Amino acid sequence: NLIKKEKLEQEYKAYQNEIQQNINIPILHIAKSSAKALKQENIQKIGLLGTKYTMTQDFYKKILIEENISVITPSDEDIKIVNDIIFNELCKGKIKQDSKEKYLNIIKKLQEKGAKGVLLACTEIGLLISKNDTNIKIFDTSLIHALDAANEALKDL
Repeated sequence: NLIKKEKLEQEYKAYQNEIQQNINIPILHIAKSSAKALKQENIQKIGLLGTKYTMTQDFYKKILIEENISVITPSDEDIKIVNDIIFNELCKGKIKQDSKEKYLNIIKKLQEKGAKGVLLACTEIGLLISKNDTNIKIFDTSLIHALDAANEALKDL
């Protein structure tokens, strides 16, 4: 399984390099944009919320760790709760107060484990949680990525 994973990562990088060589704009990886934003805020330990895949695989974690940012993920039980709410509610446009309370409880647990901020690494989570809901710093990867793209587009103007 590890060999298969490494092969997929190599193929992804090869495709990314091939695409980058054939276009005249940079490819901005959402996790790299996120790492840059976290570093600007001096965040060295971040809680990660997203789909089960995002929280358990290396898509975000590897890049954040390479940038010397420690990543804290929820317990297996809480990963299931986060994932279920994303797919069974948020993706269907359902916003429930009890789900918000579950997320805020999970965020509190991440904070208790030492997280200095929480990365919302799924577009739908922002429908449920905002920076005004908690005292910990919230980072929405969709917004971070969009701002990074806008800054990149405007840098030479």
